[in-house]
Amino acid sequence: MNIKQISFRDINQVLAHQLGSVFQPTYSGEGSFHYRRNPLGDLMENLVPHPEFKMLGVRNIPQMSENSLAYSTFTWAGLLKHLRQMLISNAKMEEGIDWQVRPPLSGLPTRGKMSLNKEFHFNTSIANLVILRGKDVHSAELGAFKDPALYTSWLEPVHAFSVWKTQRAFSKYEKSAALVSNSQFLVKPLDTIVGKAWNMFASKAYIHQYTKFGIEEEDFLDSFTLLEQVIASYCNLGF
Repeated sequence: MNIKQISFRDINQVLAHQLGSVFQPTYSGEGSFHYRRNPLGDLMENLVPHPEFKMLGVRNIPQMSENSLAYSTFTWAGLLKHLRQMLISNAKMEEGIDWQVRPPLSGLPTRGKMSLNKEFHFNTSIANLVILRGKDVHSAELGAFKDPALYTSWLEPVHAFSVWKTQRAFSKYEKSAALVSNSQFLVKPLDTIVGKAWNMFASKAYIHQYTKFGIEEEDFLDSFTLLEQVIASYCNLGF
């Protein structure tokens, strides 16, 4: 986005843009004259098939400066190709896409099933929702997101993938696509956070500031156990 000095305002604008790309109105399954009345409920219904897996991530393209936008054109094929690769390579933005990552061949284990000590490559999904906004939205081909190799073995792609559409453009983009994913995207950062928190807890850092308000050490231990179970569950996707 060519931002020289990133401010909290810039960060908030990116967050607002991503949330807006998801929660702005879209058509319901009833047709192109009815908008969704409960998008958050629909989101949970489509993406959280099991109570043990409730972590969702958002990716959105395109996202660029207004100066760059004036010289850019977009096609649904190009946007969706990039968005799919962002998903499977766990890239947060287009600039971070690793084009070498490919879905595993049928019957072979993914890197996502291996130890956290090894680098994650392929990002296994439980469920994905693609939200398309803009011109010629009904011509977009979404077959690549229905590939069984993208998903855990215990959920069929017909149940794991959903799409919402509207021909109304979002922001200043003639065409835009958002992806809300329940996948292994969080495993590495969450494991890092838990590891640092464990080290602080073991050294009793700041514990007294919590205990004087009634929070016990057992509460911390319960929280660590809960988060470690979340990490383990997502690591084991596909078994």
